[in-house]
Formats: sequence, structure tokens, C-alpha cells
Amino acid sequence: MTWKEKVHEVIYEADTKAGKVFDVALLIVIVVSLALVVLDSVEQISLEYHSLFVTLEWIITIFFTIEYILRIISIKKPKNYILSFYGIVDFLSTIPLYVSLVFVGSGALLSLRALRLLRVFRVLKLARYTGAGSVVSVALKKSMPKILIFLYSVIIIAFVSGTIMYLVEGPENGYTSIPIGIYWTIVTLTTVGFGDIHPVTPLGQFIATLIMLLGYGIIAVPTGIVTAEMTKENVSRNTQVCYNCGESIHQDDAQFCHKCGYDLKR
Repeated sequence: MTWKEKVHEVIYEADTKAGKVFDVALLIVIVVSLALVVLDSVEQISLEYHSLFVTLEWIITIFFTIEYILRIISIKKPKNYILSFYGIVDFLSTIPLYVSLVFVGSGALLSLRALRLLRVFRVLKLARYTGAGSVVSVALKKSMPKILIFLYSVIIIAFVSGTIMYLVEGPENGYTSIPIGIYWTIVTLTTVGFGDIHPVTPLGQFIATLIMLLGYGIIAVPTGIVTAEMTKENVSRNTQVCYNCGESIHQDDAQFCHKCGYDLKR
């Protein structure tokens, strides 16, 4: 294989040992980055460790920049990756700190890195939870991915919405940090509504309205329909990504890409 194909195998696939190590390391760096963003938004902690947080975040940003560049140069059709969902997420996850050099306050956009945690499903291979076994075992395996996806979606909504409310409302209206914003979002999303803090600005109230409606939507969705739809797919799949076209959905025993015909075993 060429060096580009070797790099592609490591950063795009989780079937190999090197690919798994890379993905796990990437997830650890993402979690550390998110922790830095949250802690830096707490005034007492930020006053003492802000310089350290900035230094660490620059190191992490440079790491993500190198990763993003490698993803572009290690695929035959970079445009497919750049315009893909993960390509856009990777880009948005890399630029916030650079943007913060120009626009003050945009550093909070670093919370978009939470979206990159979607890659955890490639490592855990949740699609393989449809294997044979006892009735209870199969039921548990099929239910776990759905539960994790649901909880993950709620966490993403809470994290992003909490950050937005922190930026929109600010400390003067009770939103003194990102954790407080996340707390308010969860309380609102679950329709509990303690009322200890609430948005005051028109924009904040509009966002709160959308979150409340979204909360009712989540509660009202019939889980039976979702379960029926998700259990229709019984084909065992892997994480192999086609080097030629970037297609990422292939059966375990596939030798050629179903989209462009490229030899996956090359």
C-alpha cells in the first residue's frame, strides 16, 4: 500500500488494531477538550487555570488540524469527505479557536466538538448487536444501541443549547456558566421546569420555546415505531471505508465497494 492508503486505513477504519487505537485516542482527546471548555466557563476555576486551559486547547486544536488535513489528503476524492456530515463536523470542531482570535467570545463554539463523539459507534461496532443468542440476550443487545443513541442525542441537545443560552442570556440573567446553561436545558427539555432560572431576552425566550416543544416531541415519539424500524436491518456490517469513494457502509464479508467497485481487500 502507498503511504496515503496506510494513513487512510488508520484514520478512517476501526477494523484494524491501529485504527481502533487511533479512534480511542481521538475520543479521549475530544472528552478532554470538552472538559476544558466546561471548566473554563466556571469563573472561579477559569481565574486560576485559564492560561493552562488556553495552552492545552491550542495543543488539542493543532492535533485536530493535523487530523483534518490527513483525512483530506489520504482519500482519493477529498470533496466527498469535506462535504460529508463528519467532514463538516470535523471542520466546525477545528476552527473555533482560530475564529476566537478574530471574534471575541466565539471560543464557546468549541462545544460543537461534542458531535464528534458519534465516532464512538464505529469503535463499539453497535451494528453487530443483531447476532444470534437467547431471546433475552438478543432483546438486550438490540435495545442497548437505541438507548445509547437516545441518551446521546439528549446530551448533544443539552450541551449545545446550554452553550447557546450561556452566550445569549449571560451571567446577568442567571446563566453564569455553561454547566448552568446545560442544567437549565435538561430541566426544560424534560418539561420539569423548576423555574429557578429562566430566559429574559426575546431571543432566549424563543430558544426556550423551541426546546420545550422539542421536549414534548421526544416524550411523544412512540418507541415501538422506532424499535420496529431499527430492527429491520439485520445485515452485519463493518467500519471499512472505501479508499476510492469514501463509502462507509459495507457488509462484513464484502470484498468490493458496492458503490464504486473498489477492491476493499487491497
